[in-house]
Amino acid sequence: MRLERLPEVMARTSLSRAHLYSLITSGAFPRPKRVGKRAVAWVSADIDDWINSRPLGGSWRSTQNG
Repeated sequence: MRLERLPEVMARTSLSRAHLYSLITSGAFPRPKRVGKRAVAWVSADIDDWINSRPLGGSWRSTQNG
């Protein structure tokens, strides 16, 4: 099991710290595991699953309108 600290999770997801914790509070993002008295980390597989569950990005323009 690989663990990721906050800077790596932020880089992989392109989320800010505030938005990440907002998603955690609302239950829309995996909760971190406590790895020390003042340290947390996320299970890499949980982050992979969350990323894979996101819709694919695309153009903001409709492909039907040209």
